[in-house]
Amino acid sequence: MTIAYQGSVDHRDSAGNAGTIHPGDVQWMTAASGVVHEEKHGQAFTEAGGTFEMVQLWVNLPAAFKMSKPRYQGITSAQIPEVALGRGAVARLIAGEIGEAQGPAKTFTPVTLIDVRMAAGGAGTLELPAGQSFGVVLLRGAVTVNGTTVMSGEPRMALLSPGGRTVVLAASEESLVLVLGGAAIDEPVASYGPFVMNTQAELRQAVEDFRAGRMGRLA
Repeated sequence: MTIAYQGSVDHRDSAGNAGTIHPGDVQWMTAASGVVHEEKHGQAFTEAGGTFEMVQLWVNLPAAFKMSKPRYQGITSAQIPEVALGRGAVARLIAGEIGEAQGPAKTFTPVTLIDVRMAAGGAGTLELPAGQSFGVVLLRGAVTVNGTTVMSGEPRMALLSPGGRTVVLAASEESLVLVLGGAAIDEPVASYGPFVMNTQAELRQAVEDFRAGRMGRLA
């Protein structure tokens, strides 16, 4: 899953999906049973140059969905609902729910992904769903979380206490924050490079499938 903040990314894959994301857009590719893909700077951005800023996250799939058909979601900024959290704080809801608002991203397990933009002196409160573990990631700026944890300077992450469902954010300067949450899968993980399975035997089979071209090829 890739969130574009500055610059653009061109995507294409062996399932026939293709698209370009620009600032504010999101790309969510579910590899599932396997796909070969390519991501590179957007052509126009490559020619013009500038600052390139993206956040890319990997989300594990439960064993029951590991062999699902690959899926690509190109989500434009206009499709992402905005929710006011308080004075000078706006949440862009990519996945999950805030009150009646629903994020556009389709997920296989409960996932919450919220892109929060805060003005200097801004403050806001988020009520989070039960049954998920949460973290707050500061991308830039300076933010206090729940009145106790102060984050500033380099990107950093604060984990919320298990069962915590309220996040109060206060920014002392213009800030950009991600609020991440997900339900625990509670399954073993076996990984090698870009391959993530549940057992070493499944991992070896995935690598063999890739080498044999069973995940498709890019022309």
